[in-house]
Amino acid sequence: MPTTEVVTVQRRRKYHWPEAQLNFWLLIIWVAAGLSLGVFANFITIQQQMNLGIPWLFPYMVTISALAIIFLIIFMVLIMQRQLLPGIVMVFSFILFVLWLAGLIETAIEFLGPNGGVNGNCNLYVLGQSFTGVSIDTLAYLEQKSICQSWQAAFAFEVVGCVFFIWMIVMASQVNRDQYE
Repeated sequence: MPTTEVVTVQRRRKYHWPEAQLNFWLLIIWVAAGLSLGVFANFITIQQQMNLGIPWLFPYMVTISALAIIFLIIFMVLIMQRQLLPGIVMVFSFILFVLWLAGLIETAIEFLGPNGGVNGNCNLYVLGQSFTGVSIDTLAYLEQKSICQSWQAAFAFEVVGCVFFIWMIVMASQVNRDQYE
């Protein structure tokens, strides 16, 4: 009785990621996630020290930033193993984009709000002042200025984060179509 031998050949598809763009994207998202994590964790500490309630935005952004950092760690492990799949990148980038966008919208409301937004209060009460010398007033001014600048940085990097997550979705779809060979 003749025997038939079945041979299966597995072929792994290789994806070619644009190295310079990928590294630049990683750098900016590391900065955005780290800055957001640090700024909003600091805001939580300030609120607790002042015995004030903590707005939902602060722990939300700490959580989203931590998720982004976990995503970046997994991302880098997959890059080192040369197993970074565009589909996975697109899905996680989209999820993080939506979560980041929700944080950006609330930050924009708090920062640029029409009635007593943080930016308006900073411009009115802090940035228009100037204290110098060794005094408690100078120290208070510097702390208030630091808080105002932290809000500005957080808002700016949330915008940057949203744009860069969209860019990663586009780049991953182009990699999936072999446009970077």
